[in-house]
Amino acid sequence: MAYLKSLHVSVGVLSISGGSLLLLVNSYASSTEKDFIPQTALGILLLIISALLAYAGIRRSLSHAQLFSSLCLTVSALWCGSGLVYILVGQGVLPSTELRSSLVPGLAAFTLALLIIGGIAVIAKKAVLFLIAVGISLACAHQIAGLSAAGFGQSATAANYLLVCLVGVYFGFGRLLSTITQGKVEPPGTSLKSKPDLKTEQHKGCVDLVLVGLVMNLLSASVLACPLLGVVPQLSVGHVPWLWTSGVFQLAVCVLLYRAMDTLAATFYGFTALLKFAEGYGALLSFYSIQPSSPVPFPVVFSVLFSILALFSCQKSMLEGLYHLFFAAYCIAIAAQPQAFFKGGTQGVQGAIFVISAVMLLISSFNFVSASKIPTGQGYFKMLVTRISGVTLRADKELHAPHLGYSKYADAEVLGLACSVLAAFAMTASVGDRNPLSVLILPWVVMSGGALVLLCGSVAFARGKTFESTVFVLYGVMWTVWGLTRYGGLYGDTRSFNVAVGIISFMLFNCLVTAAALFLNVAWFAYALTFQLILISFLLDAVGALPHGYDIGVTIIFGLVSFYCFLAHIFNSTFQSPQIPLGKPLVKLSGMGGGADVCPHVSARKASSVNQIAEIMKNGGICGMPTDTVYVLVAACNRPDAVVKAYKVKKQAQDRPMSLWISSIKQLEPVRHLLSPLLLNFMEAAWPSSISMVIPRGPWMDTFGLGDAAKHIGTPQSIAIRNPDCSVATHLINLVGPIAVTSANPTGEADTTHHNQVYAKLGNKVDGVLCDGPSPENIASTVVDCTKIETGHIGFFRVGLIPKSKVLQIFEEVQRQHIQGQTNPAFEYDQYLPDTQSDRSSEENNRVETGRESRVETSTVSPEESPDLQNES
Repeated sequence: MAYLKSLHVSVGVLSISGGSLLLLVNSYASSTEKDFIPQTALGILLLIISALLAYAGIRRSLSHAQLFSSLCLTVSALWCGSGLVYILVGQGVLPSTELRSSLVPGLAAFTLALLIIGGIAVIAKKAVLFLIAVGISLACAHQIAGLSAAGFGQSATAANYLLVCLVGVYFGFGRLLSTITQGKVEPPGTSLKSKPDLKTEQHKGCVDLVLVGLVMNLLSASVLACPLLGVVPQLSVGHVPWLWTSGVFQLAVCVLLYRAMDTLAATFYGFTALLKFAEGYGALLSFYSIQPSSPVPFPVVFSVLFSILALFSCQKSMLEGLYHLFFAAYCIAIAAQPQAFFKGGTQGVQGAIFVISAVMLLISSFNFVSASKIPTGQGYFKMLVTRISGVTLRADKELHAPHLGYSKYADAEVLGLACSVLAAFAMTASVGDRNPLSVLILPWVVMSGGALVLLCGSVAFARGKTFESTVFVLYGVMWTVWGLTRYGGLYGDTRSFNVAVGIISFMLFNCLVTAAALFLNVAWFAYALTFQLILISFLLDAVGALPHGYDIGVTIIFGLVSFYCFLAHIFNSTFQSPQIPLGKPLVKLSGMGGGADVCPHVSARKASSVNQIAEIMKNGGICGMPTDTVYVLVAACNRPDAVVKAYKVKKQAQDRPMSLWISSIKQLEPVRHLLSPLLLNFMEAAWPSSISMVIPRGPWMDTFGLGDAAKHIGTPQSIAIRNPDCSVATHLINLVGPIAVTSANPTGEADTTHHNQVYAKLGNKVDGVLCDGPSPENIASTVVDCTKIETGHIGFFRVGLIPKSKVLQIFEEVQRQHIQGQTNPAFEYDQYLPDTQSDRSSEENNRVETGRESRVETSTVSPEESPDLQNES
């Protein structure tokens, strides 16, 4: 892991060095008459370097190296936007005379942003980051000067990039050399932070992502405010790369914030990304000499959503809630003026957003690295809520508890439902006789209803929410297809049976979704049902039979239902009580609880989760558990009622008994005198491992408290016992004591290899599941017959994960210590041994078998002849 972290740092710093070298050479060698590097080639190279920087930044963000991550992603956005502008000029889409007006707004924003990041790097005592950030910032400033006055500033720009290049090469290759030599050679000043510092930084949350999101808001605000200030004549197609770059980066920030379990921040940057794409779309229309017109309903509804988000964001800090209100004001400004982004009102609000974004960037980054904090009003919301009787905030650890198992992402329903509201109210705007491209409906429907809803569907799928992911993916596809067809200029005279057939197919799928929603709750049923009404309006429009006002009516109804669901989800995720009701399932079948009675599915990676499952088992519960092979169903031996329950839940056949598992051979200490010394030594040598041993049954089992339930473990003559090679399993057995085990699947079915399958196969009959994702192995344990071990015989009921030759080698060593001159008889391979395992262990088997005496017959038992452990893992 440390190797990868260091490698990502090297990739990031060397990419910055490479980009700086590219721009250095171009600035030194170019003249006012001719560019040294063709602009198309320069743009493509900058895009490649930008992609490498984005990769390094995201990877380091996941490792909590946050200031470095912010710098990488910021420089990546700078060179991505610049590269796209150079490509547009190189390909003749933009005349070379517009290069200045296209580059200056973006360069101005990054000059300020990198200067702030460089200043914060000084406070954090990170000299390398300071030199890189300030160097690129000064280079951008001198580039602006060079664009304003021909020939001025090019040498200064190159000099700044030379400084960045030298610093980056030294530090990047220093880290690379340290990685290759495993820390033996480390040039001065290239060492990474110590582990204690990293641990402290991990508790800072997702500040790096927030900083990048603020920089992107700064970028778009700069682009829109520059026409108002007279820096550029007007918003044009040359500004589209900057606006869409900020939109793409904010979508990436949105996804990463979901991974960081920050729903409110992810929702906010999802909203702002929508604005960036709409602004870019408006600027793009100027290329076709189309004057865009903004419909009133959409931005008004958007301002309401921003206001609600601002209110709930106050629980993080009052400053953040105030910041979100600026965007609510921006949406109102868009609604107040027909040509929105091209008018002074919206551009003036963006000027205010530029200032507040810069202030937020400075405060957030300063509070991130400094021990002394600038007050932001944190904790006031919680203080106010605690004074209101009957209102209880939800604990952080409860916010994103997954439906089944563990998840790396937070719930995305808030953003998905909000996007449905936006898409619905965008559809209420009428086009009339105007060009459908001129009315700003297409970006709202395709981006909010399509792209972001699809993103929320993928996040829901990652969380194991099958229904929600299905709904969002289906609706996202529908909004995208219909938006492009109806408002992308593709509709025209194509109203026909072909279009109707496509819509009917969506209606049939949505009928299944609506039926499934009956088993969830009333809110989701109403959401799916009202979307079916919208699909009907699409169908009637396609065949030319749409009643006047029907489409407006159903979209408003769907929008209101979506708004209620949005409000309920954001409210209920903030407050534990009271709750906005979503309703109970309308249909409840036998054995199904509508998702309300799902047993605890907790992460096996947390000690608190293992303790929780241990308490359930101590109280007589049965649980699913990961092992070194597949998942198993377990019960505490000292709770006979639980053992009987597990046996009945599994629906075991009489010839398939349960087995006994221990955490270590020390748990057999009370009965050590009742067991064979050779057997105990064999256990000690072979465990922990994926080896189950079938041993003679005896009175020693009474010490485990099984009582009458002992009849369900093993046969009247023998039982199977095992010490698994799995830290989670052994820790749980340490807490509970010896456990009774059977495979976590109904008799006759395949083994369970994922925690979600435990609940899927056994339903709500289990009382808890320890979740650890997919099983490390899909092969069951090797089952060894040790009932005649004193005679020098061991046999095999099943050859599984551990090869027979390995087991024989272990036994040979143990036996040699007890009986000098006596060796274990040679065994022929079991006929059930897979060919792959036979090939893998043949060489080792030949070596073990060489020199063995054949005086004792082989003890090999087929699975049919031995009832023990036929379905044991």
